Amino acid sequence: MSSLSSPQSEPVPIDSIDLENEKRLLTGIKEFDRVLGGGIVSGSLILIGGDPGIGKSTLMIQALDGLAKQGHKVLYISGEESIKQISIRSKRLSAVSSNVLIVSEINLDSILSMFETTKPDVLVIDSIQTVFSPDLTSAPGSVSQVRESTMRLMLMTKKTGIPSFLVGHVTKEGAIAGPRLLEHMVDTVLYFEGDQNHVFRILRAVKNRFGSTNEIGVFEMKEKGLDEVASPSAAFLSERSVNAPGSVVTASMEGTRPILVELQALASRTSLGTPRRTILGLDYNRVALLVAVMEKKLGMHLMDHDIFMNVVGGIKVDEPAVDMGIVSAVASSFLDKSIRDKTVVLGEVGLTGEVRAIGHIENRVAEVKKMGFTKCFIPESNLNHMTETNGIKLIGIKTVSEAMEVLF
Repeated sequence: MSSLSSPQSEPVPIDSIDLENEKRLLTGIKEFDRVLGGGIVSGSLILIGGDPGIGKSTLMIQALDGLAKQGHKVLYISGEESIKQISIRSKRLSAVSSNVLIVSEINLDSILSMFETTKPDVLVIDSIQTVFSPDLTSAPGSVSQVRESTMRLMLMTKKTGIPSFLVGHVTKEGAIAGPRLLEHMVDTVLYFEGDQNHVFRILRAVKNRFGSTNEIGVFEMKEKGLDEVASPSAAFLSERSVNAPGSVVTASMEGTRPILVELQALASRTSLGTPRRTILGLDYNRVALLVAVMEKKLGMHLMDHDIFMNVVGGIKVDEPAVDMGIVSAVASSFLDKSIRDKTVVLGEVGLTGEVRAIGHIENRVAEVKKMGFTKCFIPESNLNHMTETNGIKLIGIKTVSEAMEVLF
């Protein structure tokens, strides 16, 4: 009890803490630094999860190389690859620096000892599920081992102020494997997403104590590793078919950045008793709700039609502001009429068929104009608060029925 009653450190006033010299480490990968909130905070513990083969280790090696080129000493500990395998990958990625120290080790005591000896500026452990503590009898990857390893690494990180990255496996459902406590213990949780059949990869923050959780980083997987996508809108629209029924462009906000995406819909008559609804990249329940609104308010008999929807490029869009894009794409396919070229559709749809205002409308319209589109349908309540925008025609819409009359 005496040890519990005598604190190791004294409380201090929060306004007396000096933060002027706190500078974030920049990896040189702008998309990565943006998702982290502007760089790596000293003493932070960052967890990165993703499907096997998605590019987690590749991203880590490239980030460490960027830090090493700035003169920082980094330590990469792999529990899954030998040092020769890591070296082969690094040479393929042209990420070879004497400031990058690599080792293959899974014993937690050895890792902590090695950390104290080398004193790196940044530590990476790939992956946390392979690390084990000799004090526990359970196998590596078990709940107790992952929890114990993460806890000791967290204490070491906070004590020294040296940031650490933990690479984590994911389950079939896409969540990071191990106890849920793992995500609560770390400062930042990043998910590396993307279909292995697509070249684009999305880095998304789902927890960040030092920045926004809405930012995403967009990468393209190439032979030489991951390349940043400076203009995601241009990338996602690069192969869009012009004047194709069922295709519409809308603008989604990802953090502070608007991204134009193409929504595709296919409505085809079915002989089955229960029509199919196959939705990729959108919220299934949201699409079902909007189809019901179209059935009721527009008189479109969609209950005997299969409906397939896709967001081109493998990106996931989950915000109400793209509701009108979904409605327009389904209606375009159902009516077999294309939406005019250079047109973007925005707006949230209510259950009574009204089109509601959306946020960040100025940023979205600016991106629409930047990408060369000349006409943009927006909620009328947004239009009333918009300043004059040259070079693009803004059309206000109140209801979905009014929008259908103007679009088709």
